[in-house]
Amino acid sequence: MTRLVTVLVPVTGMVAVAICGLIVFGLVTVQAGALPVIVGVIAAVVPVSIVTAALLWVDRWEPEPAKYLLLTFLWGACVATLLALLVNDTAKSVGDYLLGFEGGNRIATIISAPLVEEAIKAVPLVAVLWHRRSEFNGVVDGIVYAGFSAAGFAFTENVYYFASAFNEAGFGDGMSSGVLAAFTLRGVLSPFAHPLFSVVIGIGVALMVQKRYYGAARFMLPVVSYIGGVCLHALWNAAATLGGAQTFLNVYFLIMAPLFIGVGLIVVWQRRREQRVVAGALPAMARRGWIAQSEIDLLADLAARRRWRRQARRESGSEAARAVGDYQAAVTELAFLRRRGVTTDDERARHDDLLAEARQARADAVTLARTG
Repeated sequence: MTRLVTVLVPVTGMVAVAICGLIVFGLVTVQAGALPVIVGVIAAVVPVSIVTAALLWVDRWEPEPAKYLLLTFLWGACVATLLALLVNDTAKSVGDYLLGFEGGNRIATIISAPLVEEAIKAVPLVAVLWHRRSEFNGVVDGIVYAGFSAAGFAFTENVYYFASAFNEAGFGDGMSSGVLAAFTLRGVLSPFAHPLFSVVIGIGVALMVQKRYYGAARFMLPVVSYIGGVCLHALWNAAATLGGAQTFLNVYFLIMAPLFIGVGLIVVWQRRREQRVVAGALPAMARRGWIAQSEIDLLADLAARRRWRRQARRESGSEAARAVGDYQAAVTELAFLRRRGVTTDDERARHDDLLAEARQARADAVTLARTG
């Protein structure tokens, strides 16, 4: 049974994700053509690179496992887009039947798409929360997972829109049509649109995990945040579908831009909070002999950590640098766990495991430094 869970289930999941991805890109290629899809992929790489780079910058203090971030991105790019396509097309067909031509498109765009897409993009958040609750150490973690899922979804969606724009007007000769116009709208003005909607949900889910919320309020947080993300998504789609250029610009500058700035300020604040959590925990860890007193300043600053790894690589090789990085990561996880409180048997077991990991990584780094 253990073998089944640890090997067969992950492999089956990856195969399912791959199949969904092939189906999605197959459908896009059939509708748009091979060359437009290639153009769409090239154009879509730019905004998704900006978004993922920003999310990785946010996640520097306590980096999430790379495999989880990759799976989250692939979920958004492959599974979520396929499910959303099926549901939204169904909603469009039903709407056309009930309301006539174009009625279905409005229902799919303004009602179905926000409700369905935000729910599907949030699945990785729920999965990590259920499978690896210890990965959620604060609001930043919810932002990162939600952002990666949305970035994957936006990547595939952009490929479709850029390919369609290429089919209609080629690269375009201005800002009114073609790939250049679509890229300006989706790649320059709004690369963070989908991540913004999902990040609102990610913040709510991350707050739910924190112990200072109890009772009904704790479980209402993700519900309220989901409604908020859906409403923002619906407003964005309605402005682009029902209104003209002036309406869209009003919504963009009066609502979306301030919200994006606000979320950005929350991200910076939470990132600084993570630094304070780690720095505040280090003196007590030094007094207990878990870390050296001389390492407090090295562990309390990201630039100092980076210099420490570079020095280890330069003097003792890449394995020593990796051991130092593992030590830094374990100390950080330990600091966050102690901040949340160690009260349950699972938390005590996690605490002991992290302490053992930190000690082993430090011993490996010291050994490699001596032999290097």
